Amino acid sequence: MNETFTGRVWTLGDDIDTDIIIPTEYLALKTVQDMAPYAFSPLRPELAAQIRPGDLIVAGKNFGCGSSREQAPEIIKALGVKCVVAKSFARIFFRNAINNGLLLIENADLRDAVSEGDSIEIRVNEKITHNGNDYAIASLPRNLVDIIDAGGLVKAMRRLNGLEG
Repeated sequence: MNETFTGRVWTLGDDIDTDIIIPTEYLALKTVQDMAPYAFSPLRPELAAQIRPGDLIVAGKNFGCGSSREQAPEIIKALGVKCVVAKSFARIFFRNAINNGLLLIENADLRDAVSEGDSIEIRVNEKITHNGNDYAIASLPRNLVDIIDAGGLVKAMRRLNGLEG
């Protein structure tokens, strides 16, 4: 994954839990696409309708805390969000996101430097560039990159076992 992409930033604060990402009452809907319009509705009811494919979320610390519901990263991905950059992620959310093919990047400084609507460039496993400033990011291990590249863990395992190209 030596991908470089640019996206528009949506900012969120600290401790964005899975109940904010997708409230419990919408989990009864049939598909992730049915749930997606309600993403972030307790905090920002208009946000899901404003996000466009390729947009990025930049958040504070402990993003994805709360329950272990897999729908949270699935819905973010269904909205077309290319990547979530946060100061830190809840551990179970981090793994659920990777398993569902959603790229997450930890960076302690970017959230305090960006404003909503800004554009940032991400060079995966290398750096983030915003307003001429570079922010170093750690490389993801190869096995996690393979999962993201495949679109999720199930697809990665099917590819590994020769069940799909």
